Amino acid sequence: MPATSYIDFAFQKIDQDYAFLINCLREVLIDLGKPALAEILTEEEITSKTSPPPSPEDVMHILSISFQLLNLVEENVAAQTRRRRESDGEILHEPGLWGQNLRQLQEAGITPKKIAERLSSVRVEPVLTAHPTESKRSTVLHLHRSLYLHMVQLENQMWTPMERDELRRGIQSHLERLLRTGQILMHKPEVEQEVKGILYYVRDIFPNILKKMDAHFRRSWEDAGMDPSLVAFPENLPRLSFGNWVGGDRDGHPLVTPEVTRDTLDRFREVGTGVVRTQLQEVFNNLSLSSEYQEAPTNLIRRTHEIEEFLRSHGIETGWRPRLEPWRHYVHLLLTRVDEVGPARYRQSAELLKDLRILRDSLLDIGSHRLAESDVMPVERLLSVFGFHLAAMDIRQNSDFHDRAVEQLLKEAGFEDCAYSEWPEEKRLAFLDRELRSPRPFTSERSQLGKEATAVLGCYRVVYQYIQKNGPEGIGSLIVSMTRSLSDLLTVYLLAREAGLARNTRDGLVCDVSVVPLFETIDDLERAPDILKGFLSHPITARSLAARMGNRPIQQVMVGYSDSSKDGGYMASQWTLYRAQEALAAAARNSRVEVCFFHGRGGTPSRGAGPTHRFLEALPQGSLTGHFRMTEQGETISQKYANAITAIYNLELLQAGVTACTLRSDTFWQKDEDFLRIAARLSEYSEEAYRALLTRDGFIDYWAQATPIDALEHSTIGSRPARRTGR
Repeated sequence: MPATSYIDFAFQKIDQDYAFLINCLREVLIDLGKPALAEILTEEEITSKTSPPPSPEDVMHILSISFQLLNLVEENVAAQTRRRRESDGEILHEPGLWGQNLRQLQEAGITPKKIAERLSSVRVEPVLTAHPTESKRSTVLHLHRSLYLHMVQLENQMWTPMERDELRRGIQSHLERLLRTGQILMHKPEVEQEVKGILYYVRDIFPNILKKMDAHFRRSWEDAGMDPSLVAFPENLPRLSFGNWVGGDRDGHPLVTPEVTRDTLDRFREVGTGVVRTQLQEVFNNLSLSSEYQEAPTNLIRRTHEIEEFLRSHGIETGWRPRLEPWRHYVHLLLTRVDEVGPARYRQSAELLKDLRILRDSLLDIGSHRLAESDVMPVERLLSVFGFHLAAMDIRQNSDFHDRAVEQLLKEAGFEDCAYSEWPEEKRLAFLDRELRSPRPFTSERSQLGKEATAVLGCYRVVYQYIQKNGPEGIGSLIVSMTRSLSDLLTVYLLAREAGLARNTRDGLVCDVSVVPLFETIDDLERAPDILKGFLSHPITARSLAARMGNRPIQQVMVGYSDSSKDGGYMASQWTLYRAQEALAAAARNSRVEVCFFHGRGGTPSRGAGPTHRFLEALPQGSLTGHFRMTEQGETISQKYANAITAIYNLELLQAGVTACTLRSDTFWQKDEDFLRIAARLSEYSEEAYRALLTRDGFIDYWAQATPIDALEHSTIGSRPARRTGR
């Protein structure tokens, strides 16, 4: 079908489906005795002139709902159009998805073997945050999901007229609920509510779409004419993981206390273990293979005995030993270790993954490829993506906050000059170099410290205790907002030493958690390459990277979009980010370290938003080394991931785009000097114009009156304060 035909189909379907929903809504309004409101949604006059006119509030309410319905219709139509293209054999031409990217890589001369070899080193990690841009209540989001699912059900042509009427009545019931439900939050949500919101996605959405995502990738691979055996096993696929800021992001957020961080980490671990257990229970139910019909391989029997002995050594008797079902017995033992809370439990997911691979190999050994693929490999894949923790928590704090914490430590330790934040950079670096050669802390847990030091060390001790109990896989990075200098990063090592996160080794201190700079303003982005060079060359950074990653060190660098845009305007922000990433990638290469850029994107163009595949294609050559992190903020989470079909599409855009751009960066290297010169000139002009506007007399007063900034600052759409500093 020609591209224009797909466009015609999409617009016709939007009109048809939207008219259907609006008619359903009109009927509900009429049944509720509100014909005047129903009249707003149509050109027909359906009420007498004697009916009282609706209030402005009711009109706004009904128009708001009508736009929400239009969004649902457009989301479903986009998904159905992609499905139609796929059914027509157009899977290799859908922009940004696996099919198109694999075809283009082949056309560029990259062999299937080369693509397959690179796949398993690609890692994509969306990081879910609770930045206050989601104004809708979770109850309303749930109603939207239910309406969307009913719309998807109506796409099925198998329904009888009676069944379609039943679906229509279900839609009308949801519409009435939506009409009768408050749309916005009346009180600021607590962090605990935001944690529940993020858990919905990592518990109920992402694990359930993983199998379909991988099936779509393999189908695209085969349709591109490539050998399916190259991507047959879970370890051959691009790596996917998820990050989380809720309960860990304390930059300007006083409600994120150490107790909140601990409770969030424990909650994610508890729910993650439950997700794994559910999947394993299904394997247990399915693997009813009897030794009467096939003999269990030696490796499976040997490992079964080892686990039984291990459990007995901890005083645990499994009690259940089916004589003729060795595979089911093996899975029962794995479940026993997952359920344990003592030392016999699986501490890290890698331990269970190793046992699952023995199970997979035992099925392959008896020729049961189908059962290995359908029952065991999906659990392996799920475990490699989510572990027991679902999403790794980052800890973010502002560099000024860290400075105040160090000042309080110095005061407690008896230093005469405690004005650390006022020291020149040379003095700060000399002090840090001297102190980081020593393993001794300044204080003890009993020390009476100031507010900032107590908050930072309390948080770090929670992280330390979690790692001691569960291993490091549930912990992301220590992110330093407003990184302005090398000392801002080394300061974190000093604070980590106080809490046990930086431990002494034979060669010196090693930090067990990655320290990550966040460059936000235009000035900081311009200084960033020199800061990163100094950071990577520092002995403690080099030792820490080697301890965590061996001979392939990866340093994460976060770049912010919002503050640079506020600094110099959209064009100057984007250009500064582009040049900074080029220079940062070069600095990392010169230090023989791979860089993983963490893009702090939001939901608007000024915050770096836009089509994912276009964003990836616009990144500078050499900045993508196969590792990619990106924030998903506020309302963009529900827009991209609330519904399974849309979630699969958006995650595929990320995985396919990062893989293709990485492989192209490996192969091609060219610069368009004309583009670089013109872009630099445009950036200069735009920044001058932007700053001239901001500094004009009366502009700030005009801006405050012409925009709803005051309403936004007093809104209740997030738990964090509207301003980071309170100013």
